[in-house]
Amino acid sequence: MKKKLRIFALGGNEVSPTGKIDPKTSKLIIPDLPEQWRRSAETCKLLAQIIKENPDDYYVITHGNGPQVGNILLRAEYSQPILHLLPLDVCDADTQGAMGYMLAQLTNDLKVLGINRIAAETVTRVVVNENDPEYLTPSKFIGPSYTKEDALKKQERDGYKMKFYKFNELGEEIWRRVVPSPKPVDIVEIEIIDTNMRSGIIPIAVGGGGIPVKKVKPEIIDEEEVYRCNYDIIYKKKYDPLLNPIDIYTGVEAVVDKDLATSLLGKMLIQRAKERNEEFDAELIIFTDIDSVKLNYQTTDQKDIRNASLNEIKKLIANNTFPRGSMAPKIEAAINFIESGGSKVYITKASLYYEALAGNAGTKIEV
Repeated sequence: MKKKLRIFALGGNEVSPTGKIDPKTSKLIIPDLPEQWRRSAETCKLLAQIIKENPDDYYVITHGNGPQVGNILLRAEYSQPILHLLPLDVCDADTQGAMGYMLAQLTNDLKVLGINRIAAETVTRVVVNENDPEYLTPSKFIGPSYTKEDALKKQERDGYKMKFYKFNELGEEIWRRVVPSPKPVDIVEIEIIDTNMRSGIIPIAVGGGGIPVKKVKPEIIDEEEVYRCNYDIIYKKKYDPLLNPIDIYTGVEAVVDKDLATSLLGKMLIQRAKERNEEFDAELIIFTDIDSVKLNYQTTDQKDIRNASLNEIKKLIANNTFPRGSMAPKIEAAINFIESGGSKVYITKASLYYEALAGNAGTKIEV
């Protein structure tokens, strides 16, 4: 009998929603920390109930960090010249720890239900290609919401790249900062995640898409392999032409898309299971801030996609149907996951999970 693996990918906007308006001031709201904790707690209660109903399954949780990493950068900006600025890879690491701490509330909910399982954050490095074209045309939205006017002023003043994000409930344009989002190609801590999962622990992994790192190519100097990393840190070892270079990593200024990192994680877990002669019935559930995938999003011709085959969804993304930097990576992640051996993908709001399973909400993609 196949073992069931359920991977839940929680959007950063699910924890810290963007585009909400204060009814008293009519200004955009940046959710404070208590609000983020409460939103996380709601999702953890749902996950605990799912685990109670399916106690023999494997579970992995991933999460985005777009709003949170943007807030860290804002704090660093406002604290100048008292404190130094923070590079994006360090911000990614900070959000992994903080958001993993929030989502570890799941352990409390499980205990309340009499379930002796632990949810544990694994600070995860995700390898990217240093020549990825995303560095030239950044698309990943981070940070708080701005009006178009304020966004363009910030772009002019601070040199940030700002783009239209979506319309709010009043039909007003919401803009946000964009940064490079190179595609993930490997996960450094995969063995830790896999081992924890198989032991019954619920890993919280590749948070925010993971900390983006690249492999360092060595220089051969005086019969030594010399690895030059950030901050003038250097590693050396004796050069042996019969051996491959060792795996040395250093950070990259970027934010990896959490859905693409999650689909890679699923692929690697499925592959490792096959190597053990074990098979998974693997599902990916992407929780986001809209109820389902849409055709013609936020237009008068908008239409829900309730069910789609792999081939149908591949044709749609080939025609650039979905917005780059928001829905397109989710669709690409779904395609990658199913082509790697996953059985199905759901995309919906956390609050609509059970309705999505019943086919009354959300989007289901399968072969």
